Amino acid sequence: MLRLWNAISCLLLASALPALSAQTQSFENSAIVRTIELGGSLVHVTTTFAVKALKADASVYTITIPAEEIYITNWLEVKVKGNQEPLTVTYSGSAGKAHNLDVSLEKPLEVGETINLVLETVQTHATWPWPPQAAQKEEQALKYQTPLFVLSPYITNVQRTKLKASSPRIISHTTPENVDDFTLENPVTKSGATVTYGPYNNVPVSANQEFIEKYQQSVQLHYSHDYTVLEVLKLRRSAEISHWGANLNIQDDIILHNAGPELKGQFSRLDYQTQLFYGSSVHHFLTSFTVQLPGGIRNTYYYDQIGNVSTSRLRTAPSPARGQKNAQSSVLELWPRYPIMGGWNYTYTLGWDAPLADSASYDASTGKYIVSVPVMTEIPGSVVNDAELTIILPEGATDVEYVGPFPAHSDELSTHVTYLDTVGRPSITFKYKNLTNKHVKPIYVSYKVPLTAHLRKPMAVATVLLSLFTFAMIARRVDLTIHKKTTKDV
Repeated sequence: MLRLWNAISCLLLASALPALSAQTQSFENSAIVRTIELGGSLVHVTTTFAVKALKADASVYTITIPAEEIYITNWLEVKVKGNQEPLTVTYSGSAGKAHNLDVSLEKPLEVGETINLVLETVQTHATWPWPPQAAQKEEQALKYQTPLFVLSPYITNVQRTKLKASSPRIISHTTPENVDDFTLENPVTKSGATVTYGPYNNVPVSANQEFIEKYQQSVQLHYSHDYTVLEVLKLRRSAEISHWGANLNIQDDIILHNAGPELKGQFSRLDYQTQLFYGSSVHHFLTSFTVQLPGGIRNTYYYDQIGNVSTSRLRTAPSPARGQKNAQSSVLELWPRYPIMGGWNYTYTLGWDAPLADSASYDASTGKYIVSVPVMTEIPGSVVNDAELTIILPEGATDVEYVGPFPAHSDELSTHVTYLDTVGRPSITFKYKNLTNKHVKPIYVSYKVPLTAHLRKPMAVATVLLSLFTFAMIARRVDLTIHKKTTKDV
């Protein structure tokens, strides 16, 4: 897996970029099929390359991504069709208005040998509401724009692009021009909720400036969207590990935003209740949502800026067995205090406790504890614009190491001080941008806790209690009166 923006952001600022590494004679594309699943904040794109080797020992295949798409692509993975393990992808430079990624094949191909490669990407903030405002009773519509041709440094026999909307109510779509060299048929067709561009035949090498200027063009799709467009403007997750309580506490402070068309006019509670009563369309404002939490959690709490919110329902799953795959998740349904209309925000806090044994293990050979902490909890269909994860380790932890599933924008080791601490606890803070549903993965943190660190807290508590007891004994024996009473003989 490759978190694309983090992997290439520094390279894009370099003064010199390497030349195109692929030889156009090494492969040819028998077919390229790109399928775009249109959503709200997230757009999932799957591109399948049917590749044929033209030279012996061909082991590196180059994929080209247009410049206008590379900046909105925040997750990328390449696999051989039918395989689960992703291939190694490295950034190999730019070619005009396009950027190249080299894919290392598991084994070199012989002349005439074929392979199917599947490129999966997730785009964020790729759609926008149109019109930008909508009244309470109006439907929600979005627009999406993408380049027409899939660029490639190899000759392509046939290629097509399919755009699949969430609803068959497609308002309009672009008809491409200047494509007579590649097709004698209708350059675009519509069937239900799918708009297909192509097939386009005998496409020459397209990852060059000449082809881009002559043939490349943008196509737009304007479609009705039946789901709320959600963004998490800010996520602040705190994960505190306690060995004394054998507990992992996770707390999320979230600012949820409806990125759909802004509400036009005033909000009417009467119209809102009428729509709910008659089951009318309420697609562009949010009334409730569901999140999946780990199994075995307890002491779950949920409150907003006003206070505790009781309009929620939690169905708790048992703790997973050691090594169990596809464990059950706890399901939490939340109803905000008010419907979140287009352009509105909702700020809330969600937290829970979980047994530390469910996410921690001990390596006797190294004397280290290993704890897995999830980067985020997914709110379905939403993108997390700005995320910060702070992992607070037990007091006295040493030899701290961590491995993340993808690069962070920054990570920092600091000290966190809370009650009953003496020297404070080590903490690691990770910062991320534009997280998607593909980034719901754990960070693994390893550390040592010596015996003296385990005893530090009870010793601190005992010292405080002994000091209070000693102070009380001394206070009872000190006479602070200025004048003493005298007894006269009778």
